[in-house]
Amino acid sequence: MNLFHLIGSRTACIFFLAAVFAALPLSAQYLTLEGQTGGFITPTAYVVYTEKDHFFSHPAVGYHFVNTSQVIGDIQTFSITEGFANRAEAGYTRSVHLLGNSNAAADGAFSQLWNYSGMNIFSGKAVVLKDGQLGAWAPGLAAGVIVRTGDHFVSGHLNYALGLGPDTAYTNEDVYAAATKTWLKPPVPFLVNLGLKFTNASIYGIGGQSTRFGGRLFGGLGIPLPGPWKTAIVPAAGFTQEPHTSKNLGYILPGGVHLPTTLDYAVRVTQAEHPHFAFDIGIGQVAGNIGTAVLPTGLPAPYPPTVSIPVNLQARKVLGLGLSYRY
Repeated sequence: MNLFHLIGSRTACIFFLAAVFAALPLSAQYLTLEGQTGGFITPTAYVVYTEKDHFFSHPAVGYHFVNTSQVIGDIQTFSITEGFANRAEAGYTRSVHLLGNSNAAADGAFSQLWNYSGMNIFSGKAVVLKDGQLGAWAPGLAAGVIVRTGDHFVSGHLNYALGLGPDTAYTNEDVYAAATKTWLKPPVPFLVNLGLKFTNASIYGIGGQSTRFGGRLFGGLGIPLPGPWKTAIVPAAGFTQEPHTSKNLGYILPGGVHLPTTLDYAVRVTQAEHPHFAFDIGIGQVAGNIGTAVLPTGLPAPYPPTVSIPVNLQARKVLGLGLSYRY
């Protein structure tokens, strides 16, 4: 999913997806694709809301669906996250994968790179500074970790298919910090988020293991608006920079790999007061043509020994749905 240039004309997408039209706790309980509090794909500096004078929160649960059926295959995630005294949270997500339709696109043969059932995702986050703690305009600051286990996608499959070793289930991690500010006063209410993560996962592990552990920016902007039936409607945009390539992918794409920045454009609908649910719907830009594969033909002379095939993941426009509920 493409990014504009990082500071300049591209700042339009430096911001994030998860505001609400009332008090601060409203923005704190909605789960991302990987089970953290935040927008559709990126975490904020908030945690699952805990009632006053309680240490444990009511758990928040989430379901997300991403339609990438043509090549990658559809992704579904089921999450549960617990908050602790409005200062920390911990959660577990099961990511369930459905094999892509190899007949849907010329590049469908590459669906085998994702011919696996899914992976496990563990997350934790702690609030360092609460939003407004150091002044009205001071953002909140949080730090977190994500650990994904059983990730066979792309890198693990190629390890076996290319004869480099066994089909490997990788473990990859994110370590991140996020700064988030919610402003619910005139003239324009907003939620803005910006963060830095160090990761060795490509496209949240769906793109496999990156070749190194490196820093990537993420963020977004949401504008809360009053809706009918005591709801708040939040149009938003967000981005996450991706590693340049995935481990083992360069063996089949010798001309280079291009994994663009992931973008999402979404609308969140939630309750304006004392919210317990949120519904997200949006469009994501993940990856289209990522390079050209050079594959053996297996044919005798005079036929060419190899053939070049553009690799299009058919995920430049994907539909995403999300539902979060706090008991």
